[in-house]
Amino acid sequence: MSKISRRAFAASTAAVAASAAFGFRPALAQAYPARPVTVIVPWGAGGGTDATARIVAALLEKDLGQPFNVVNRTGGSGVVGHSAIATAQPDGYTIGMLTVEISMMHWQGLTDLTPRSYTPLALMNEDPPGIQVSSSSPYKTVKELADAIKAAPPGKFKASGTGQGGIWHLALVGWMQAMGLPANQVAWVPSNGAAPAMQDLAAGGLDLTTCSVPEARAIIEAGKAKSLAIMAPARNPIFKDVPTLKEAMGIDYATGAWRGIGAPKNLPPEIATKLTAALKKVYDSAEFKDFMSNRGFGTVWGDAAHFAGFMDKGDAQMGEAMKAAGLSKA
Repeated sequence: MSKISRRAFAASTAAVAASAAFGFRPALAQAYPARPVTVIVPWGAGGGTDATARIVAALLEKDLGQPFNVVNRTGGSGVVGHSAIATAQPDGYTIGMLTVEISMMHWQGLTDLTPRSYTPLALMNEDPPGIQVSSSSPYKTVKELADAIKAAPPGKFKASGTGQGGIWHLALVGWMQAMGLPANQVAWVPSNGAAPAMQDLAAGGLDLTTCSVPEARAIIEAGKAKSLAIMAPARNPIFKDVPTLKEAMGIDYATGAWRGIGAPKNLPPEIATKLTAALKKVYDSAEFKDFMSNRGFGTVWGDAAHFAGFMDKGDAQMGEAMKAAGLSKA
């Protein structure tokens, strides 16, 4: 090595050391993303979580100039996918769709993961569940269905929509409790999301599903199912013919699922800030608004701090609900 090259090398080394001493990050972090990003979805392809993740990924790719590749990691009632997000390298190249189930799974003893196992980036969606039956069901109204459930022995009716103890399961439990029935009056059949549950409903394997109406929309529009009521304070304007439980039965009961974007814990702050800013651009875009509105998906924005508080509050509420329903093992 020549004297000139040695001097250049020494100067370069000194500059790097000085940068580290003053807390400067390498240019690579500042240029994030410099390569493709994986977006993990804990639920199956075709459901509402998958659809939401794919539009978000497409718009992030458009804004940030790198591929954002959606990967479905199903299983374990959401544990597999949520674990894959939490245990990835906190470098910004693996992020994922966190769902309401992260506020439930640890109460069931399925995982040690909690909302605090992640770097929250943004809350983007919240949806209430509907009560769906197959098109061949003899029940034309939710009151007719409810009366039949009340008259039947526990477990005769079967329902699904997500995993055991998931949000749509708790929605069913809440409805049963609101009617003064045992939490297990309707047997729950665990599934890997709303899409397979709706297929099972259409095939005659279930008596009803409790999942969001947008998730059920494809099967409903195919003429294979119908929604009898929605567990919300008001009707969904996209599905304005579906009454609320309060309208149909006088039961003032509402609940909902949410979806947001998170990353592994200890994500560098500059990357987290850049991703949250990009997600706000996605949320504010006409493409995202139109996509969500056309499918009847609810939109709600929360930045990283709001999302963290939102998840903490929801975690406490779900713990109380699951203990009341006898589903908690914590």
